[in-house]
Amino acid sequence: MTQSNPTLRGRVMIYGASGYTGRMVARAAVMRGLHPVLAGRDLTRLDALAGELGLETRIFQPDDDLRQSLSGVAVLLNCAGPFIRTAEPLMQAAIACGLDYLDISAEIGTYRLADSLAPAAAQAGVMLMPGVGWDVVPTDALVARLAARSGKPLHIRIALEVAGGMSRGSAFSAGEIAAEGLLERRDGRLINKADAAPRAFDFGEGAVSCLPLSFGDLVTAWHLTGAPNIKMYVHVPDGAFPTGDLSALPDGPSEEERRAHPARAVVEVTDAEGRVHTGRIETVNGYDFTPLSASAAALRVLNGARAPGFATPSQVFGPGFAEFIPGTRIIL
Repeated sequence: MTQSNPTLRGRVMIYGASGYTGRMVARAAVMRGLHPVLAGRDLTRLDALAGELGLETRIFQPDDDLRQSLSGVAVLLNCAGPFIRTAEPLMQAAIACGLDYLDISAEIGTYRLADSLAPAAAQAGVMLMPGVGWDVVPTDALVARLAARSGKPLHIRIALEVAGGMSRGSAFSAGEIAAEGLLERRDGRLINKADAAPRAFDFGEGAVSCLPLSFGDLVTAWHLTGAPNIKMYVHVPDGAFPTGDLSALPDGPSEEERRAHPARAVVEVTDAEGRVHTGRIETVNGYDFTPLSASAAALRVLNGARAPGFATPSQVFGPGFAEFIPGTRIIL
């Protein structure tokens, strides 16, 4: 357990702490010596977790007047998806109140929003860092390593493997990602993807077919490297994506299910000479990775690791941040 650091700038608030992933993030934060404020909309579930961890709770809606609710907070960590409903009011409140914003969203709309709010955030001295979980911490780290090798990256292709069951919240967020349509970054601009053909990537056990999909890396990899052309893909094994009534799904996969399905991603970077640099990152299941990385990110920001405006994890914490999480390795 990491001991509480007396030099911390303030406190972290975890919004959505009563959700499947939010509960794990809260427990991981306590294990790191933090004493977060637990916040959300469900008083009963939040009080039960607060009683277990001995923490303060605050109940509010994202579109409330949040000045009082956010008092005494230096970092707001949003774990409440779908993020299309929570990210904008919480980012706006963070900018107005002068506190840094983190989240664990995979929804590209969240990243585009943070990108659009970056000038206002920078002027207010506030950092907006969406994606301090499985997406995008591992891919951001791998992109940073390969971009450093390539010198001047022109094309980046990123593929994620989604293995094992999804949480109910992630299933709803996946719907929001699909609703954004197929996007790619071409010549520096986000555009609708004309070619929806699958592409093969090798996650370590032979090439498998991956479908194009729009994730936050289309924004973060651009900020990190300036590469003008970026495409995203995903491999979803049969049965991994739930169908039917998503509200009837359980909270999320069991510990045994998570242990059986580690997370993997592949990145290909093409440089100005046409050379292709490829790497793979392997780590624990995304639902185990996210609490560890999100709590570690919050602690580092409280300790002063921050950059006002839009920022990616590797920009602020360094390309080795993902490997700080036990069970993570990069293969180049």
